[in-house]
Amino acid sequence: MALETNADWRVRELKGFIAHAGPLWARREGEGWAYGFAIGPQHLNPAGVVHGGALLTLVDHAMSTVAWEACGRVPCVTLQMDSHFAAPVKPGQFVQARAQVVKRTGSLVFMRGELRVDGDDAPVLSAQALMKPLGPK
Repeated sequence: MALETNADWRVRELKGFIAHAGPLWARREGEGWAYGFAIGPQHLNPAGVVHGGALLTLVDHAMSTVAWEACGRVPCVTLQMDSHFAAPVKPGQFVQARAQVVKRTGSLVFMRGELRVDGDDAPVLSAQALMKPLGPK
């Protein structure tokens, strides 16, 4: 796997489903984080491109982690996620996820997320989600 100009990407050792879906890569970017998958055979569908479920897993992880941080490190669950696939991701590519809080109310967090392939400015997936913190505000 070649990470173009991304020498500071590191593999994250996490438990649970994401450990099976990845490996997950992460990189600090200012106050936030970017996440990614180095696409391998485990991410592909029978058509030979990345399975949509793998991409949704990555963007959901990014949005929920950003929401978790925004909520004072209180776990957040996804209530709803709307996504739009714009382009296929191919074997050997590195797909990056970034997310941001759009709005926070007393009990909900509105999120936006995007996936891009290394070296390409066009998103391959865009998503919006509604997250629910599982603890105090």
